[in-house]
Amino acid sequence: MAFINVNRNKLFFRVDGDPGAPPLVLSNSLGTDHRMWDAQMEALTQHFRVLRYDGRGHGQSDAPDGPYTIADLAEDVLGLMDEVHVGRGNFCGLSLGGIVGQWIALNAPDRLDRLILANTAPYIGPPEAWNERIATIERDGMKPVAEAVVKRWFTDTFRRRNPQAVQAVKQLMLAANPAGYAATCAAIRDADFRAQVSSIQTPTLVIAGRDDPVTTLEDAKFLVDSIHGAWGKVLAAAHLSNVEDANQFNDAVLKFLMA
Repeated sequence: MAFINVNRNKLFFRVDGDPGAPPLVLSNSLGTDHRMWDAQMEALTQHFRVLRYDGRGHGQSDAPDGPYTIADLAEDVLGLMDEVHVGRGNFCGLSLGGIVGQWIALNAPDRLDRLILANTAPYIGPPEAWNERIATIERDGMKPVAEAVVKRWFTDTFRRRNPQAVQAVKQLMLAANPAGYAATCAAIRDADFRAQVSSIQTPTLVIAGRDDPVTTLEDAKFLVDSIHGAWGKVLAAAHLSNVEDANQFNDAVLKFLMA
């Protein structure tokens, strides 16, 4: 675990796995940090050098004044890869992380070997909903948003059977920096890659949650249909499929990356 200065901001990151293994960057969702990927680490570090990080405005990383853009967040990733000597690697992003992955595939494809877009979309609207959420954060802090989001991120069945896992994610949300969260909401609000994703040439896996109300099966189908040769995988989960259906998520990622 370490800190590094990237684009004039301090980013927290950690690297796990064999230093000689192929690199894999994991990029987390809005409101969480690198610990969101804990359920993946045992499986993925057997085959990859895994780079996790807290995005700007999140976790232990700096929260500079916003609003942010997806380009800002993606350039942070590229700068971090440079600093840890990853010239090219695999990338797996969930939700916000998947939007970051789309930007990299469109603007810096030479940095990617394979791309995994999980529970994400090229556009998550409408802007008015994001403006309302930003206003709520600025007025009331993280608590009301954390309560509402966790209900959408997991199915009712999972919440009943796995309250500790749900509570762990909720705590990540409650601990989030409100200003950094709001600035990142603006980045998602302003991102729209629907007209561009057909240009992605990187081999891509799209993972969707069968019961995801945030980024739906229709969103996943749009990505699969738009990106030439993309593979699709639907898991029995809502939005945080890597937590709710961790074993199947890990299996899908490994099969795709090692095919």
